[in-house]
Amino acid sequence: MKTITLLQVPKLTIGGNCLSGCRQYLLEHGVKRVFLITPPFGQKYAERLFEGVPDTCIESSIEAEPTVSGFSRILSRAQAFRPDAVVGLGGGSALDVAKLVAALLDGKQQIGQVFGSGLLKGRSALLICVPTTAGTGSEVSPNAILLDEADQSKKGVVSPWLVPDAAFIDAELTLSVPPTVTAATGVDALTHCIEAYTNKFAHPVVDTWAIEGVRLIADALVDAVKNPSSMAAREKMSLGSLYGGLCLGPVNTAAVHALSYPLGSRFHIAHGHANAILLPHVMRFNMSAAADRYAAVALELGARPEASKGATAEAGIRQIWSLIHATGLEMRLSALGISESDVSSLAREGLAVTRLMNNNPRQMSQQDAEAIYRAALVGTDK
Repeated sequence: MKTITLLQVPKLTIGGNCLSGCRQYLLEHGVKRVFLITPPFGQKYAERLFEGVPDTCIESSIEAEPTVSGFSRILSRAQAFRPDAVVGLGGGSALDVAKLVAALLDGKQQIGQVFGSGLLKGRSALLICVPTTAGTGSEVSPNAILLDEADQSKKGVVSPWLVPDAAFIDAELTLSVPPTVTAATGVDALTHCIEAYTNKFAHPVVDTWAIEGVRLIADALVDAVKNPSSMAAREKMSLGSLYGGLCLGPVNTAAVHALSYPLGSRFHIAHGHANAILLPHVMRFNMSAAADRYAAVALELGARPEASKGATAEAGIRQIWSLIHATGLEMRLSALGISESDVSSLAREGLAVTRLMNNNPRQMSQQDAEAIYRAALVGTDK
């Protein structure tokens, strides 16, 4: 059995009324000054979060795709405030920025020094994450991503110090998420699970989370998009997202995520939407290298078993197309401002994300990556 390391959140609370649990956690740890990082809508939760906490500061200037410069501005404000706890409440952007602010608050390292794996030297502030979307799984992962404007590329920080001290997951907080965001973040979570289960570093422990995440999300995604007030669907999506996040540390993702990065950094396509567009094409490319794995995924997606593993895996790809189309997400890169002239550079930039590409079950060449982007331009399942 391969050796893996599980970096777990020490306190993980799942269920209703999580904000009261978060407040109690802050009080139990004697927190006096809290820096809350959240989108504007998150400010309405501040009173429930901070009752009894003497001093608080709310930062709501979160970008949809956080940049190095935007992060640096928020970090400077946090350093001036000098909190003893940082709380991230929101989607992946707010959580990733909160994690990095907590880690770099003491000023001993700069953001440019920690891009990569294992370069953070510590974290002095308490870190709590509360997700309001069912997608990134950032509340339980050791990862954080920023867009570096200097070279228009997404860069990751991976470190045990980015695993929060506590996370509180309440599906009720996702009820107000718009359908398009529910769809995109939901497919992001689904992609985490599929890529963790099928990549070459898959592990039996992580498989348990990954395959259950696929089942839950496949069962609930369309319902969550079309019936936003369905708590049953929202709870399944939140659990599926959590399972996907738990996969990110020990196993991580692969080519879908790597190829999606330049779509976000250069064309500002939402991360989950970029994954949705690429997912079926990368699955088809990888299928020959991991037919058994993709066949198992297909069954959890709702496909019927076929005469062979390859045929069952192919049925799973058809199931993915059906699922994503049902959410209403646009599946053609050409409809999002991308043309044939962009394909070569997109492929080159995606392949450069070796941290993820190295996990892919099948080696991918420049020509292969270009073919995937070309198929995604048209957005067909052939």
